[in-house]
Amino acid sequence: MRNRIEDCKCIDLVQEKDPRGSLTYIYGGRHIPFQINRVFYIYDVPSGEDRGAHAHKECWQLIVAASGSIDVYLNDGVAEKTVTLNRPYMGLIVPPGIWAHTNNYTTGAVCLVLASHDYAESDYMRNFDDYLSYLEEIK
Repeated sequence: MRNRIEDCKCIDLVQEKDPRGSLTYIYGGRHIPFQINRVFYIYDVPSGEDRGAHAHKECWQLIVAASGSIDVYLNDGVAEKTVTLNRPYMGLIVPPGIWAHTNNYTTGAVCLVLASHDYAESDYMRNFDDYLSYLEEIK
């Protein structure tokens, strides 16, 4: 089944507030529609630089601006949109088959990514034309 832009959802994550500060936690399979197998974060991104610029064949991701603000550009081969993430208790679910890249990192921004799969280069499509060809194959 081919995923579409509409399948990319912003979700509010658990936010527990207390006089000492706030806490957000995420359980795979409960708060998000996949089990978490890998966690990574991106930071110290120079002004004007993009990160990502790829699609996955099988891997789901939850993208969170743990600090600061980032934009996530999404494309499904037909439609495109940009989502701004700027709250540590809001995440963007990106299913497989969606081209995504992040940009417009504010100073000190940290992009947290929770992934359903271990890193496997074979799961990545890093060339947009190859991505479009892949979409034609899975129609």
